[in-house]
Amino acid sequence: MLQLAIEAEVAEYLENHKDDRDSSGRRLVVRNGHHKERDILTSLGPVHIKQPRVDDRKLGLVGCERFTSQLLPRYMRKAPSIENLLPILYLKGISTQDFPTALAAILGDSAKGLSATTVVRLKEQWMDQYNQWSKRDLSSKRYIYIWADGVYFNVRLNDSKPCILTIIGADEQGNKELLAIVDGERESEISWTALLVDLKSRGLTMPPSLAIADGALGFWAALDKIYPGTAQQRCWVHKTRNVLDKLPKKLHSQAKEMIVNMYMAAGYAEAVSAYKQFGVVFGDKYPKAFECLEKDFDQLFTFYSYPAIHWIHIRTTNPIESTFATVRLRARRTKGCGSRDATLTMVFQLCREAQKRWKRLKGAEWLHFVAAGEQFIDGQLADADNSAKNVA
Repeated sequence: MLQLAIEAEVAEYLENHKDDRDSSGRRLVVRNGHHKERDILTSLGPVHIKQPRVDDRKLGLVGCERFTSQLLPRYMRKAPSIENLLPILYLKGISTQDFPTALAAILGDSAKGLSATTVVRLKEQWMDQYNQWSKRDLSSKRYIYIWADGVYFNVRLNDSKPCILTIIGADEQGNKELLAIVDGERESEISWTALLVDLKSRGLTMPPSLAIADGALGFWAALDKIYPGTAQQRCWVHKTRNVLDKLPKKLHSQAKEMIVNMYMAAGYAEAVSAYKQFGVVFGDKYPKAFECLEKDFDQLFTFYSYPAIHWIHIRTTNPIESTFATVRLRARRTKGCGSRDATLTMVFQLCREAQKRWKRLKGAEWLHFVAAGEQFIDGQLADADNSAKNVA
């Protein structure tokens, strides 16, 4: 399939330039056999490819761009999926010395060029990339929404519980970006403060309009100090989990349905009504469950003051949850995940790859209203001149 796709790519290029001719009427772009066969290492093992050769030197002489394959870049020997596989294996506890054996089991004995030395070299490159990325200038950036969470990983060389503090931001065009990944001690206020101070010192002076995070984080105290004007939204996924932990399992289904009715309500009044109903049903017999909801009441329903089309994005920390779904290890500690620095750089590499698949926020055209501080009531713009515009 790859060979056919490359042949088709060249055929299309030739077709697009079939009318380009010199003064003698000769074509400027022609086929010229094939390049020497080379092996491309893929997740299925090595694939033998003979790339068609294109003679377009004359096209270059007249100042036109020459052919470059988008499917098979020059000098490529490993498919991108292989690059993604390496950090995944490392985070899962495979040691550097065991990589050749592990890769042979996945790709076959013919998988070459991915020795322990190669892995060490890649890790050094990733560390350099992370260091450069973590010092980048942010003065031209403005993030409307940010999601924050602390993600725990198993680290063999440290008995404490290291935490990767992660922030994802949505800019004014609705694009989600990895904003920060740093190594912290648990999810303390000091660690989050240091992170936010660093972001601000690198030019992120405009406070986000809204921050979404778990209610148990030291993040909120740090946010109040560094970006005091930012509104707060507690994550409903975390809140649901915390409430259910305080109820018998036999009541989980009923309680979860009632909680869903709160954050899926069409408006604030309906949501508060569902909240009060939960209190009537569970408040007396299971006061701790209701108190868990009650203590964050003001921050749980903040999203109703933002465009309704954004609610699906800002009710939870799902952008972070989904990104770390395959590597997040909260419940137990096992051996073999390497040092904290190695884990940090592997997490960074995985997140950068995941970012390529992140989708733009729905209703991005409403973000400039949010950035301007316009008021929304139950998801609709409050301005009378725009009352006819239903964001939902």
